[in-house]
Amino acid sequence: MKNQKRSQLEFVVLMAALMSIVALSIDAVLPALPKIGNYLNSINETENQKLITTIFLGLGFGQLIFGPLSDSFGRKPMVYFGFAVFVLASIICVTTKNFEMMLLGRVLQGVGLSSPRTMSIAIVRDSYNGDHMAKILSIVTMTFILVPVIAPMLGQFLLNHFGWQSIFTFNLVFGALIMLWFWRRQPETLRDDYRKTFRLSIFKTGSQNFFRIKSAIIYTLLSGLVTGSFMVYLSTSQQIFQVQYDLGDYFPYIFGSLAITIGLATFLNSAIVMRFGMWNLVNIALLAFVMISLIYVILFWSGVNPPIEILVLFLMLQFTSVAFLFGNYRALAMQPLGHIAGIGSALNGFISTVMAVPIANYIGSFVKTSVLPLFIGFLITGVIGLVLFYSVKKPIREIRT
Repeated sequence: MKNQKRSQLEFVVLMAALMSIVALSIDAVLPALPKIGNYLNSINETENQKLITTIFLGLGFGQLIFGPLSDSFGRKPMVYFGFAVFVLASIICVTTKNFEMMLLGRVLQGVGLSSPRTMSIAIVRDSYNGDHMAKILSIVTMTFILVPVIAPMLGQFLLNHFGWQSIFTFNLVFGALIMLWFWRRQPETLRDDYRKTFRLSIFKTGSQNFFRIKSAIIYTLLSGLVTGSFMVYLSTSQQIFQVQYDLGDYFPYIFGSLAITIGLATFLNSAIVMRFGMWNLVNIALLAFVMISLIYVILFWSGVNPPIEILVLFLMLQFTSVAFLFGNYRALAMQPLGHIAGIGSALNGFISTVMAVPIANYIGSFVKTSVLPLFIGFLITGVIGLVLFYSVKKPIREIRT
């Protein structure tokens, strides 16, 4: 029993490590956005936000490739292939002097990273079920969230001492170490009876199966809404804290403290989801998400930013509710998709991410001199989310294994 627990612990940390390559590639770059923009002759802060949102665009589209292919060729080969794409994309980012080419490199980075991100979820779905799956996903997410705690500080350190290019180099080295660990310790999880002979029609049949399941569609749309609202924060956080609040070098520490809040809330979710169930926790968290946004909008409707302590408090409360939504939305969507976990995870990730990018770009374009548009965006996406959530019947019985 002790070895089994240790094996599960290693599994959870390894899955989180796969996802952490994605987080590091996004969050470590945040302090360097102005420097990268200046180097590439882009001084528009709103345009520089695209260095964050474009990687998400690649993450969305890449999942459509690697998810279905993994149902035929297995999870592990797709992880290796995706990392190879990430290596080539990183070389483009480091060597280019053109802003548009940098954006292309970031898209390709996202395409490559979509593989370990999608495969980690598919591997969890291969291995666990029901609320137990939600528990594991929550723990994976919590471990994964530890990366944004240190990533901006790491990025700031590398930026100050070695230049912004060193951030991309560090990500490559870190990713290579994770790939070595994955190769040595993680067995293939795709069951032989679920393995599909590769043909182009598997994209069609897998998609048809996915779109026949209403709950999978609704929870995927809900994932897109909450991802989009959180992506607004990610893409505008540097502008909010360093430009609007003029906090300069304090930005990585504020960003990290908010990431710790998400991590602690995600850990709490993993501890209580088996007792209360995914649906009930999502119900409470979604209502809280809407109410927190509404209170902020009412209190600060004038557009004048509150003191930084008040803003951080509201963001902590908001992200506590977000932490209960991320993993549970994904688990609820994946629950009926065990027979098509690869393409199911791909479509879930693709739809939610492609939804999130325009949401983030649109709302982010208003976040210039005030934080108010951020919370208006939270409120609108939250209300839409409530309507969608209540359009799906509460599960009569959640499987517990």
